[in-house]
Amino acid sequence: MTMQENTGKDPEATFYQAAIIGGGLAGLSLSILLSKSGYSVAVFEKEKYPFHKVCGEYISLESWGFIEALGLKLENFHLPLIKKLCVSSPGGNKLETDLDLGGFGISRYLLDDELSKLAIQCGVKIYEQTKITGLHFGNDQFTVSASGIKIKSAVTIGCFGKRSNLDVKWMRPFVKKKAGKLNNYIGVKYHIRIHSPVDTISLHNFKNGYCGISAIEDGKHCLCYLTTAHNLSSNNNSIPDMEKNVLRKNPFLEKIFSEADFLYKSPETISQISFTKKSQVENHVLMAGDAAGMITPLCGNGMSMGLQAAKIAHGCIDDFLQQKTNRPGMERNYTQSWNRQFKKRLYYGRLIQSFFGKEWITNKFIAGLKYFPGLSAVLIRSTHGKPF
Repeated sequence: MTMQENTGKDPEATFYQAAIIGGGLAGLSLSILLSKSGYSVAVFEKEKYPFHKVCGEYISLESWGFIEALGLKLENFHLPLIKKLCVSSPGGNKLETDLDLGGFGISRYLLDDELSKLAIQCGVKIYEQTKITGLHFGNDQFTVSASGIKIKSAVTIGCFGKRSNLDVKWMRPFVKKKAGKLNNYIGVKYHIRIHSPVDTISLHNFKNGYCGISAIEDGKHCLCYLTTAHNLSSNNNSIPDMEKNVLRKNPFLEKIFSEADFLYKSPETISQISFTKKSQVENHVLMAGDAAGMITPLCGNGMSMGLQAAKIAHGCIDDFLQQKTNRPGMERNYTQSWNRQFKKRLYYGRLIQSFFGKEWITNKFIAGLKYFPGLSAVLIRSTHGKPF
């Protein structure tokens, strides 16, 4: 069945075998996989490529082979390879260790744009600057409405990130949670130029938050931090005030903020971030990427999880479209496969997050890890996977 064919139930609606809401890493990589398998695919993205988004922009090397298999030759971009980790506490304690597998740095501005171009080359229809206004499931198919566009699809996948209007409309449980240890965070990101080792990712902790810094393409570094909404509100809702009064109490961050050349006029920001558990299927929509579950950025592996979730979803959707399983079977298989791959990582991510809230706990935890170097390796391995 091609995208030009019609279901016969609505002659005005174009039919796609798969509709993907959100054109980030999970959405774009899934669209490429499905299109290469011969299916008609539409992707809805509310922004226009290329664009910046709040993200740590470090990818574990477990994803390198998968991205290249999609058709994107990463070696052409001369990306920095990251083999070391540096973690500091608010009081100035520092821990340095090697990363067993390591990772590489690339901006979402570059990576998402290149993947979108590749998707189009593969035959994917991408609707940019298009916001979903309606999504209905009935008669075993979806009706997707967006900015004057209406399509039908056999399968719909939600790859719309950390929080969207659909999450609120559906009143997913994490949306209704009161502010606590695992939700109501804000994220802030800059690109900077600074003299810093390109083979090292640094995580600098401060009161109720932490800041990651790692090299990306073109001699730039990504500086991205996560903190509580309370930290911002208690500093007059001013990001500069919060950075001055909270982040820069860490001597390592004071040095970075003093010496770096900040390349944005203003940072990219996002609010209402939640690390609480999410469902992998909602109203028959398969969830992938941060929409399915978000690992704490401290663990540095969310981008790889989004890419691997796309691979898992592709296998389940392929079986369904080939009528090897029914819809309940597809949804069950996807949920089970997703949890088998990521449930433990998310658990350990939340556990590690709990050590980095109070200043005194963070200071003691990092100081203690110096005497137990094997423990840091175990923690890193528990939040990372293997090449897929």
